[in-house]
Amino acid sequence: MTMTAARASSVRTFDSTSPATGEVVGTFPLDGPEQVAAAVERAREAAAGWAGLGFDGRRRALLAYKALLVRRTDELVALVHRENGKPTADALIEVLMIVEHLDWAARNAARVLGPRRARGTLVLANHSASVEYQPLGVVGVIGPWNYPVFTPLGSIAYALAAGNAVVFKPSELTPAVGCLLADTFAEAVGDQPVLQVVTGDGATGHALCLAGVDKVALTGSPATGRKVMAACAERLTPLVLELAARTPWWSTPTPTWTPLPSRRSGAGWPTPARPAWPSSGCTWSTRSTTGSWPSWSSAPPASAQVAAPGPTSGP
Repeated sequence: MTMTAARASSVRTFDSTSPATGEVVGTFPLDGPEQVAAAVERAREAAAGWAGLGFDGRRRALLAYKALLVRRTDELVALVHRENGKPTADALIEVLMIVEHLDWAARNAARVLGPRRARGTLVLANHSASVEYQPLGVVGVIGPWNYPVFTPLGSIAYALAAGNAVVFKPSELTPAVGCLLADTFAEAVGDQPVLQVVTGDGATGHALCLAGVDKVALTGSPATGRKVMAACAERLTPLVLELAARTPWWSTPTPTWTPLPSRRSGAGWPTPARPAWPSSGCTWSTRSTTGSWPSWSSAPPASAQVAAPGPTSGP
């Protein structure tokens, strides 16, 4: 039984659906503050042993994780295509990029973070100095929907390589991908449960920020970033934010797609809830259905409807 299935029986759940077909990809726990706190506690209990492995031990563990992800490339690519909607070629690029990140983090953490001598001054010529980096403890990672493998695993890989445990909250639009990443790690490094996963909506991400983690890494929208920053400020929790602008498009029922004017031009745009996906099959932004690339026109027709690229993850 995976860690996701073990949790689903005791809390409320939600469905993840394919943007292309509407089919249910999976059912996942809607974790609240109690479940998030328990995940952080499990990660903290495991963090000391993980840090104690040293750079060499963590390198072997992360390379084992990388190797298992490589063997499951087809499965992971198919799941990203199904749940996120992007073409399989784009999903494969994500997997290949994160394989490189995992390999680099595993092999270079000691060189970058290991102890090193520091230069002294003439006054302190009879002293020696060194610099050493210590793990923070538990890092919370909140991932986006548009790159559900590459973006969060970047933060996760470097946090783990540095000796931290991680509690990962994938986007509520791609929880199946996030859980597969965590379950694969648990299988590859079974005696080190330092990668925990929680699933849910923005309230779950908010609970993670307030659960006593030692740092938070978020990729999301500026609006979500402000909420996460405010939550982390309550405990003075350090955080890393990667905030991207939304990229809306004009769309017609046929589907002809035209980008809206630049924000710099002074034009604004509404941002309604996630629209229904065209049944004819097309691709748009980075969350797309299968099919051919859209055609482009110089201006939207009068009958055009406004569509936003979909919600971002986080509280």
